[in-house]
Amino acid sequence: MAVTASTPLLPRLSLGEIENQRLDVLTKGMPPGASLPLSEIGKQGWSLLKGDMPMPLAVIRESVLKANSAWMSAFAAANGLLIAPHGKTTMAPQLFDLQIADGSWAITVATMQQLAVARHFGVKRVVLANQPVGPQEIAACFDALKDPGFELYCLADSAAGVALLAEAAKAQSSGNPLRVLVEIGFTGGRTGARSREEALAVARAVAGAAGLLLAGFECFEGLLSDTAGADRLLGEVVATAAAAEKEGLLGPEPMVLSAGGTSLFDRAGEAFNAAAFTRPIVKVLRSGCYLTHDSTTYTAAFRRITMETSLALPPGGLEAAIEVWAYVQSRPERGRSLLTMGKRDVGFDSSLPVPLRWFRPGGAMARPEPMPAGHTVLALNDQHCHLGTPEESPLQVGDMVAFGIGHPCTTFDKWALLILVDDDWRVTGAIRTFF
Repeated sequence: MAVTASTPLLPRLSLGEIENQRLDVLTKGMPPGASLPLSEIGKQGWSLLKGDMPMPLAVIRESVLKANSAWMSAFAAANGLLIAPHGKTTMAPQLFDLQIADGSWAITVATMQQLAVARHFGVKRVVLANQPVGPQEIAACFDALKDPGFELYCLADSAAGVALLAEAAKAQSSGNPLRVLVEIGFTGGRTGARSREEALAVARAVAGAAGLLLAGFECFEGLLSDTAGADRLLGEVVATAAAAEKEGLLGPEPMVLSAGGTSLFDRAGEAFNAAAFTRPIVKVLRSGCYLTHDSTTYTAAFRRITMETSLALPPGGLEAAIEVWAYVQSRPERGRSLLTMGKRDVGFDSSLPVPLRWFRPGGAMARPEPMPAGHTVLALNDQHCHLGTPEESPLQVGDMVAFGIGHPCTTFDKWALLILVDDDWRVTGAIRTFF
């Protein structure tokens, strides 16, 4: 019976602490002389295009952000799936709250600090997409479970790891179990059992340990570069889950099947929807980068999804919501401009940023225009961007340039504050991160 189990919606988060936080120029992105609560930032009438904000500046286009969140919610609902987005992508409780408002089943984290942030602001169901192994990490898990209204899922891929959790569970008396998802991996990948036999041994160890609950099976397919590889891994998750069900290893709760990437989430949905079980199934996607999307890697991945998937796709689609803006600072030689943005401001692990549009303050331009062809980021230094600039480029010193990014995770973690803007780049608010 492959159905999406009915689970209570998560409560909205308590964000007053963030909204009341006073910010000034000591926070990157704030204008000199400003000192005000975060909740007042959108009320100042600031405009990026009028030069009210310092650059470099990371902005999120609010309309695109909300449309992306709503699209993924509609996609999950239309296909009998649930979403437990990677909170580690943004580490922004304000964005967790948006995702929860749009129906997220849980928030996914990777470390104890991230778990603490989620708990602090009121997230009541968390997937820790790692196996805790150190004494502090394990203790933090069981301390969280003292709250009877809190559910925590973690991963395990070895009997040795389960033994560490089981030993700590002996000292617990809350009656709130640590829910464990057996992780399935692949050769050359990250963590995860490398064979079905190993995975079933882990499942048996969890099922036999007091204080632990075998909750289901999962994988992270995001490192795989092809759909065939993802299909094989996801098929192994389903097959292992079926074998565990046949052995009677699962407890009374619906079984969770989960996968975690953003570029192949369609393959996960198709694999889980095609699976047949006798018990209720909770089919959980942990994609996180969909919320802001990007201008490179995930744009290409989403294009593939729209062309190939058999799943129902809502109207519209995912679009890039993040831009990092910089000034043209110098044109010291032919073919090269230097801009006021570098490695400390924008992610570069997945791909270099791409110039999207440009604007000349105080001139005749009503709004930014698309960047003409031929402009390409050549390199990044700590605080400078080397922009390949064709001979006929209109760029001048003092012009503004908006860059699209790849892999949102490594742009978010460079900013304690990202500025929300409307479709005319007027400031509407701000997002605080907790990296």
